[in-house]
Amino acid sequence: MYLTLSLLTSISLTLLLIIITFWIPQFNLYLEKYNPYECGFDPTTSAHLPFSMKFFLVAITFLLFDLEIALLLPLPWTMQTNNLMLTINVILILLIILALGLAYEWTQEGLDWTQ
Repeated sequence: MYLTLSLLTSISLTLLLIIITFWIPQFNLYLEKYNPYECGFDPTTSAHLPFSMKFFLVAITFLLFDLEIALLLPLPWTMQTNNLMLTINVILILLIILALGLAYEWTQEGLDWTQ
């Protein structure tokens, strides 16, 4: 009984919010709303210019390094060992791997925006 009441309430609330979302903007129609820029001047070029592929490559590189740092760097502290040298060695190995990856990207000009 409670499950069906909960599902019915959430579905009806969702549908109500969707209807309100599509219904309210139709009261306030004006030309500036349909312009690609809403800053007070007429656009000189098209607003739908494609992104450079270099932007996506740099973004993917950032995500890879970010994930490596976020997931691998806490690893030595979670090993639950009392051997301090082992922990320091694992930390240094991970940092060297990250530095070598950054150096490789730099030499391959993967971080260069001008090309």
